[in-house]
Amino acid sequence: MNADQVQGLIGLLATLGLLILMILPSAIGAVREARIDRRIRRAQEGHADQETRRVRREREEAQKSSSRSTVPSTATWYAEGRRSKKLVNS
Repeated sequence: MNADQVQGLIGLLATLGLLILMILPSAIGAVREARIDRRIRRAQEGHADQETRRVRREREEAQKSSSRSTVPSTATWYAEGRRSKKLVNS
């Protein structure tokens, strides 16, 4: 290799080095942003999953309470009997 070729090679390597130094921060930033976006997306999906589970649980509880027996207790029957007697006596 003669001196002109060595100078050309050094110039090429210097240019590539500067290009890499200029592109590297933006590439690192893009990778970082993508990672943050993935985390945010996962968190939102997790929140949606929690919300869905809460709604299902509330529906199940509502169904359980509506499927209970509606037969009045003895105390209710006793109170009904006393009310009806008061109304008749008045």
